[in-house]
Amino acid sequence: MSRNRRPCFYEFFAGGGMARLGLGEGWDCAFANDFDAVKARAYRANFPDADAHFHEGDVWKLTAADLPGQADLAWASSPCQDFSLAGARAGLAGGRSSAFFGFWKLVQDLNAEGRAPKTIVIENVVGLLTSHGGADFQALCQALAEAGYHFGALEIDAARFVPQSRPRVFVVATQATPPPGLTGPSPFHSRALVEAQGRLPADLADRWVWWSLAAPPTRNTELASLLEDDGAVAWRTPAQTQVLLDQMSPLHRRRFDAERAAKGQAIGAAYRRIRTENGVRVQRAEVRLDGLAGCLRTPSGGSSRQMLLIGDAKGLRSRLISPRESARLMGLPETYVLPASANGALHVTGDGVAVPVVAWLSENLLQPLMGAYRRVIAAE
Repeated sequence: MSRNRRPCFYEFFAGGGMARLGLGEGWDCAFANDFDAVKARAYRANFPDADAHFHEGDVWKLTAADLPGQADLAWASSPCQDFSLAGARAGLAGGRSSAFFGFWKLVQDLNAEGRAPKTIVIENVVGLLTSHGGADFQALCQALAEAGYHFGALEIDAARFVPQSRPRVFVVATQATPPPGLTGPSPFHSRALVEAQGRLPADLADRWVWWSLAAPPTRNTELASLLEDDGAVAWRTPAQTQVLLDQMSPLHRRRFDAERAAKGQAIGAAYRRIRTENGVRVQRAEVRLDGLAGCLRTPSGGSSRQMLLIGDAKGLRSRLISPRESARLMGLPETYVLPASANGALHVTGDGVAVPVVAWLSENLLQPLMGAYRRVIAAE
């Protein structure tokens, strides 16, 4: 990599371009790909240069020849359904034809040509660490090792940056020996991650890197601060709100009422879930009152859309989280162009990566890693 140019990256499973936004102006996008038409339109709407590098289509239909040059970084937020705790957990072994392996075949082909990305980031749900007793995570590490990478991971919850609970695993792999200044303790070495690393066989553990990433400043926003004006959103009917209240467990209802009584206002994010109580499956509305929204999902992600329950001087009211609110919860700028339909907008935001998380990772690990590469080149 030339000392004078900005590092460049490929973005696979790009969605609406949230990883690109997080990487920021310090990086050049050489190639981006997604097969989803709604996400592709959102990407094009937000990046005027998309025609020069964005490829809409199945990753399996790409070849190494479609990828220009040699990227400093390949970012892959591959589809999470196989690993999701809410899904069937088919895992890596369940999908050799899965999107991830389409991406990995490209890396292998680039590697054979001597132009594999210097660094790879693979972002996925935390279930990746435990899927099939850790066998899927081990398979991923094995693939990276066979391609000549050193690798480690960080578990980062977007709640450190935005008022949304969204824990994700970021596997960071590099061809070069990791610089000592970028390794060491980190608050993002979770217990689940430590246990996953501990299950790796010795040959893979030898290539493991404990990336050092500092904690960000304390978040100073709460869910309430991101909400749209009351008059700008559609409220559900009193009858619909009562159904939601009736679906709350007695414990959740008592907590909500206590919050409202103590503060004069209670704002809770709610999902409907099926729970088993006394051997009977019942639908429950579960409301969190910690100033966070629950993890955003796509409208077809197996759960009902997230709602807001508000109790204040105006009474008890409820409504769905709006598309713009979902964008704010992902750290997207107000200028970000969302799809016109609510389902389309939620499809883009609910399936993306939180922008401030990527920005923090870039600033404190990926950019310093690129700087280390420059110093190596300068010394040669």
